[in-house]
Amino acid sequence: MGKKLKLGLVGLGNMGSVHVKNLMQMENVELVGVCDIVHEKADRFAKEAHTTAYYDSTDMMERAGLEAIQIAVPHYDHTTISVEAFHRGLHVLCEKPLAVHINDALKSIRAYEDALKKNPSLVFGIMFQERTLPHYRKIKEILDSGLLGRLTRVTWIDTTRFRSQFYYNSGGWRATWAGEGGGILTNQCPHTLDMYQWLFGVPKTISAYAAIGKYHDIEVEDEVSACLIHENGMIGNLIVTTAESPGTNRLEIAGENGKLVYEDNRLTLWKNEMSMLKLIEVSDQLFDHIRTHEEEVPYASDAPSGHKVVIDRFVRRALGEDCPLIADGREGLNSVEIANGIMMSHFDQHPVEIAACGDEFERKLKELIASSRYVKTVRETAADNMEDSFSK
Repeated sequence: MGKKLKLGLVGLGNMGSVHVKNLMQMENVELVGVCDIVHEKADRFAKEAHTTAYYDSTDMMERAGLEAIQIAVPHYDHTTISVEAFHRGLHVLCEKPLAVHINDALKSIRAYEDALKKNPSLVFGIMFQERTLPHYRKIKEILDSGLLGRLTRVTWIDTTRFRSQFYYNSGGWRATWAGEGGGILTNQCPHTLDMYQWLFGVPKTISAYAAIGKYHDIEVEDEVSACLIHENGMIGNLIVTTAESPGTNRLEIAGENGKLVYEDNRLTLWKNEMSMLKLIEVSDQLFDHIRTHEEEVPYASDAPSGHKVVIDRFVRRALGEDCPLIADGREGLNSVEIANGIMMSHFDQHPVEIAACGDEFERKLKELIASSRYVKTVRETAADNMEDSFSK
């Protein structure tokens, strides 16, 4: 039998319960501990997984003999637990988002890079499992090939993240500035933001509107419309909400050589017979247009995807295998930057430069927490099937 990675899981809420099941099925993992501040949860999952229950992450790091830790706790604690784990020389796999704000994300990254100086083989991964979805991988392949040429516009409508009031009431930390640090941008859409930056890069300037508790009794955003302006002139349009059903997931990418659209599990490519940017220069017609050819792009829809693929790559890498992570933890900064930029543009009511958002957003967040008079209704519950919340 091959070597097993001694791993501990901290956080046994909705996502943590999914991760426990995946870890129990992996032959190259020894789950040496599970941890939650709710003792009943820790005891129950420890019994199911035939491991030890812990009620404090530091205690687990000190006593469980672990080599790696997987973090699935509320967002603010991603920073404190990851930083401590790196100080102890542990491999870290963190749930999304990397942090609530840019400055906390940088704390985790700096702690990792300091730890790398002592152990260059230390691994830092982040749970961006949507990068494994076959349609997004195919889109990435097409964009990287240069087929569309210079990109001019991206429009992404992702309104498939519907949430009821019952969902928001299911945990005291949910949808509060103090407990979660934000709404749809911090919880439901870090994957969308990560996919956006993975495909198109981080924008330079953001102009955005965010609706605070427009459809739900919450104190954070549940609807966002953002204009993302890139250094090369490309403009991205992003529309997300947790209050639309039936929802839409339509990603439209326009380039000089054509257009690529993903919607309803179909990927469609329109190929121009010549560059539209070239036609703008050379045409002698008043109302010219380019002939295009439409085709459906096949992709391997049954390829392995999801959380287990991310965990598998992380574990194999931590065990010394030369395989790429699905997402390096440091890349988690990019989606946090976009989220913070969107909210700062909303609060300031003008376009903002992402590079200037770190200190500004942290200050604004502290103000929101200090001035909050929100009283939350809480009905603690657990999800019956988290699969319903995952993009397919």
